[in-house]
Amino acid sequence: MPRRETKAFLLRIDPQVLAAVQQLADAELRSLNGQIEYLLREAVRRRGRKPPPKPDPDPPADDGPARSNLGK
Repeated sequence: MPRRETKAFLLRIDPQVLAAVQQLADAELRSLNGQIEYLLREAVRRRGRKPPPKPDPDPPADDGPARSNLGK
């Protein structure tokens, strides 16, 4: 899957806020970075701005025709 362009930056954050975001990330099976980006996108959307869409994941691989009679 091609990587989308990202921009790195330094974030200073209160340790308690960081711990709370980490707990959310763990509960939602995201990385800390992914959770922060998700929360920022949601905040931007709620304020009436449309963030750029996330790229769609690759479609599933076509493994050929379905096998419906596997035991015969």
